[in-house]
Amino acid sequence: MFSFNMFDHPIPRVFQNRFSTQYRCYSVSMLAGPNDRSDVEKGGKIIMPPSALDQLSRLNITYPMLFKLTNKNSDRMTHCGVLEFVADEGICYLPHWMMQNLLLEEGGLVQVESVNLQVATYSKFQPQSPDFLDITNPKAVLENALRNFACLTTGDVIAINYNEKIYELRVMETKPDKAVSIIECDMNVDFDAPLGYKEPERHTPYEEPTDVEADHSEYVADIGFRAFSGSGNRLDGKKKGIDPSPTPLKPGDIRRGIPNYDFKIGTITFIRNSRPQAKKVEEDDSLTRFIAFSGEGQSLRKKGRKP
Repeated sequence: MFSFNMFDHPIPRVFQNRFSTQYRCYSVSMLAGPNDRSDVEKGGKIIMPPSALDQLSRLNITYPMLFKLTNKNSDRMTHCGVLEFVADEGICYLPHWMMQNLLLEEGGLVQVESVNLQVATYSKFQPQSPDFLDITNPKAVLENALRNFACLTTGDVIAINYNEKIYELRVMETKPDKAVSIIECDMNVDFDAPLGYKEPERHTPYEEPTDVEADHSEYVADIGFRAFSGSGNRLDGKKKGIDPSPTPLKPGDIRRGIPNYDFKIGTITFIRNSRPQAKKVEEDDSLTRFIAFSGEGQSLRKKGRKP
């Protein structure tokens, strides 16, 4: 009697722990139910059917659960985590930005496989619009948004929501692999110049001219303004004598102003020419001296002489 075993070699554990299936994918807006699931659009996790949880629980997979999504028609792939197992059987719900990366339409087929990814140590992002520079602290905003993501894939364009505005960022580089897990990791983040960003033009600083001797050759030989230099007319019709025309100013007569080196900001200084006062002629003291009761009196009645 002979016995014979087809499975002399045990099946490798890698193949026993692998989850792989196909689903019809739809965007989160197609998810039925009264509750608003806009939180799914803000992250990188999908919603799968309950049968997937039953199958995954029977496999000895590592946690957290990470999956590789592949569109076989376009050879596009990405990685994600799972948020809930509440979808209808045969259907999974994806964020809109993830469907755009996979070039999937509503109801398209997507291959879902369980994977193990290394923990991220470095990632580099490129904003797809210069509007991202308006954010005061972009690293803090990105760190807060990545809490809703489970993994990153090089080449993906992720979408984050900040102040009711959606910003798209392309994953330019990840280390130590092209697909990494960002759950409970210490990752260094760097940014590339935004798409369409132009460096501002740098203007050369204005150089003040050095103090050189003034060149008066460019001054125009003009008489300038002279007070009371006009001609007058007489009422009797006679001609007035014509004064000779004033001589033009010479370049040497023109003097530049002297700056006030003691000037202080916020003060106004009025400079007046102080001229010496003319000396008064001292009058005679006898003429200016005051003498009381020195005037002459007058009488209305003339007194006659007594005989």
